[in-house]
Amino acid sequence: MDGNTRLDFELTPGTSIAEEVVVSAVRAGGRAPVTYTNLAGEELAPRNLGQDLPLLLTSTPSLVSSSDAGTGVGYTWMNIRGSDQSRINVTINGIPVNDAESHGVWWVNMPDVVSSVDDLQVQRGVGLSTHGAGAFGATISLKTESLRQDPYAEVSSSAGSFNTFKNTVQLGSGLINDKWAFNGRLSKIDSEGYIDRAFADLKSFYLSGGYYGQNTLIKAVVFSGKESTYQAWYGVPSDSLERNRTFNPAGMYYDNGNIRFYDNETDNYQQDHYQLHLTSQLTRGLYLSGALHYTRGRGYYEQYRDNERFSRYNLPGVIIGGEEIDRTDLIRRRWLDNHFYGLTYSLNYNNFEGLEVVFGGGYNEYDGDHYGEIIWARHAVNTDIRDRYYDNNGFKRDFNSFLKTSYELIPGMSLFADLQYRHVSYSFLGQAWVLEEIVPLQQEVRFNFFNPKAGILYQPDPLNTLYLYAGMGNREPVRRDFTESSPESRPRHETLRNIELGYRHQRRDGEFGINFYLMDYKDQLILTGEINDVGGFTRTNIKDSYRLGVEIEGGYSFNDIFMWSGNLTLSRNKIPEFTEHSDKYDNDWNWVGTDIRSYEDTDIAFSPSVIAYSQLGITPFDGFGLYLEGKYVGSQYIDNTMSSDRMLDAYLVNNLRLNYTLQPFSIREVELVFQVNNLFDVKYETNAWIYKGVVGDHGLTVIEDGYFPQAGRHVMAGITLRF
Repeated sequence: MDGNTRLDFELTPGTSIAEEVVVSAVRAGGRAPVTYTNLAGEELAPRNLGQDLPLLLTSTPSLVSSSDAGTGVGYTWMNIRGSDQSRINVTINGIPVNDAESHGVWWVNMPDVVSSVDDLQVQRGVGLSTHGAGAFGATISLKTESLRQDPYAEVSSSAGSFNTFKNTVQLGSGLINDKWAFNGRLSKIDSEGYIDRAFADLKSFYLSGGYYGQNTLIKAVVFSGKESTYQAWYGVPSDSLERNRTFNPAGMYYDNGNIRFYDNETDNYQQDHYQLHLTSQLTRGLYLSGALHYTRGRGYYEQYRDNERFSRYNLPGVIIGGEEIDRTDLIRRRWLDNHFYGLTYSLNYNNFEGLEVVFGGGYNEYDGDHYGEIIWARHAVNTDIRDRYYDNNGFKRDFNSFLKTSYELIPGMSLFADLQYRHVSYSFLGQAWVLEEIVPLQQEVRFNFFNPKAGILYQPDPLNTLYLYAGMGNREPVRRDFTESSPESRPRHETLRNIELGYRHQRRDGEFGINFYLMDYKDQLILTGEINDVGGFTRTNIKDSYRLGVEIEGGYSFNDIFMWSGNLTLSRNKIPEFTEHSDKYDNDWNWVGTDIRSYEDTDIAFSPSVIAYSQLGITPFDGFGLYLEGKYVGSQYIDNTMSSDRMLDAYLVNNLRLNYTLQPFSIREVELVFQVNNLFDVKYETNAWIYKGVVGDHGLTVIEDGYFPQAGRHVMAGITLRF
């Protein structure tokens, strides 16, 4: 172009406050010296063909996933660094999700939540202070859909092996009058499961509406999930793994010597979540956030029980023909009906000169009814349908307050501190000795925890980051620990001391990171088979135990066509001194006492020393991608004795995925996905349980067990239309 040309640009300021402020209080930012992985919703979407979140997070370091039904649909689980779901803190938009009593997270109650997730963060170790149950292995923070400026609609369907189907519809209004936006989702997932009768019937919806002002954000979020699944939580007995890997003992009973299966041995639960968020920018760099939340849960599992003692159900025996009958076949339902509600708050300050401060906290209450009903009995007197044979309530209060601060001491070097106080009070129906008898008695326990964290982060240039972190977490026992003990045998709370030392290198065509960690436990609670003074099999405090490991992760784009990413965890997970108590029986199966054995330097159960992940991606042209991923999990022990007879073998599983995206004239985008899971048809088990004891002259032996085999080669295909 000849001559001079004048171009005038006008920059228009943003019309609304950023939604990231909603979760900033519980997430690690660029200057936090903690170990974390961020995943965007776009990274999860191509894999989201019906499997639950634990299966979709398999690419993150140190994570092992499992599925009761063997397909990733229905009840699913995850371990991170050997810590199970009850030790992983989970929040959605900063609101705690973990069950207040068991500390568990039941993803089956939130089917297809991934379709409404904008991004998530996985923190490994103690991490930062957050809301809800203390993080004792990891923290997962999910943030649901952010503001989209333009209206949109999406329809996605997938289908595959085991009659698995997923259908999802999503709608969004875009920004209306520069102030308002609304989003919605409706999902349905069905699967017959790999394990016999392990079907899943899952329904869910998500709704949100928000006011987006220049300095104020008000957003309401409602989402709900309803599940009905045939029980598969007993696993497959070890003697069936070779001849019948899909055998499901749930619902099995005998009818005149013939094996039958009760057709309604199901789990049924609905959980509704309500959230109201308010965020306001008070001045430049100063934000106030608050949220109210309420979760309503109710449901039951139903079981056919044969030859049950009347005394277990507070019923008298039945006289028939002059003979007293003290047992009966029956069908029971065990109910959970609960309410969880509270508030969270935070005040975020950033002076843009190196100082960031967050003051926050929350208060929650949990009110849960536990009761059981007999809906049918072959023989019974003095009882009506739905009479409750047990009925009790658990009530819990949880208050926490924290102060986090980071300060850039010199250019590139930041100091970090995080101090949290947490108070817990819990009322429950427990057991106690009264006049030399064990009687049910309402009891209460209280805990006060101080959880400090500190660290330093050094970033000499934009490509390199080093960090050092030290933190402490404390955690109260779970409901079962209280109800299956007396005040004299009550377990102590657990303490975790965590050190992380890491280095990250990031550049345009690749990244590399290495992290060394030590998780040192005091009074960790583990299952040992010990029988306490009220006859319950409970977890017992182990004085000392630890997890020591290194996590290596990286990725590299060789060119526009080939890329690779992966991670490797090598760890040592030990109990220096372990004493196991097991039941002792004579040759006629009469209980004769307790067998006590001591072990030294044993591995912690379900803690593989090697976990690895690899993904090779090939994108020969725009819109097409071919991805081969592999997950390796080393051998792991089912108990804490390091016996090869009670061990899960190592496994390597590969998946192949093809993605093709096109943009026809009439539709904004069409995405096609085809995935082959377990490409090489590997037979493997991801979880197990055992009950063992000493029987007569046979010594220590496994009496009962259950393993959880995963499906062999199976396929899924999906299509998504975006308008």
